Amino acid sequence: MPTVLITGATAGIGEASVRAFADAGWHVVATGRRADRLEKLAGERVHTLAFDIRDDAARDAALDSLPAPFSAIDLLINNAGLALGLEPAQQASLDNWRTMIDTNVTALVSITHKLLPGLVARKGGIINLSSVAATYPYPGGNVYGATKAFVRQFTLNLRADLIGTGVRVTSIEPGMVETEFTLVRTGSQDASDKVYAGVNPMTAEDIAETMLWVATLPPHFAVNTLELMPVNQANGPFAVHREG
Repeated sequence: MPTVLITGATAGIGEASVRAFADAGWHVVATGRRADRLEKLAGERVHTLAFDIRDDAARDAALDSLPAPFSAIDLLINNAGLALGLEPAQQASLDNWRTMIDTNVTALVSITHKLLPGLVARKGGIINLSSVAATYPYPGGNVYGATKAFVRQFTLNLRADLIGTGVRVTSIEPGMVETEFTLVRTGSQDASDKVYAGVNPMTAEDIAETMLWVATLPPHFAVNTLELMPVNQANGPFAVHREG
């Protein structure tokens, strides 16, 4: 059976993806920072690696420790990422900006670069988790949206470079998915509850099943980008400020 490595597997879309791929018979390498949560996922088909995706040395040591049959990665799912803060740019924390760039951009390209030779050798695949924020700007989205736009463009550029190798690369771009995303962003469970109230948002399982579908398409079939929203969400009108 093929092997998938999923980053950010300790909650939300990452955790749901571990379960979906394992249930479908894949071998799964689940990575994340929270070892206690990873332990709950470990099993015959799931091998866990606890490390900070931003730490290259820790990442390399963890990957080098993979036993067979988990060591030959056929699919990389770059799910690890976060948003911090909703302040306008002129009031935002530079530390938050750097953390988002380090996690959503630098760590993503670093692990991709690390695994690319093997993915090419096995004609594997890469699924990058971007966001509708890559396309539709909104107040307070400043650096978060920019990091996801990078992920989208990086995906398309990888497709251009990898043509002829058999490697498929897809950008998955969800809208509202009820996970810990808003809780992490705001630090408030109440704020998170208000964001999703009455929306009937997508679930982590929805996105996981979508990624499993993409991963199991016939090998000649590539999905470049896939934008997903709940029915009750759409891109809004232009913002207009009226003077006076």
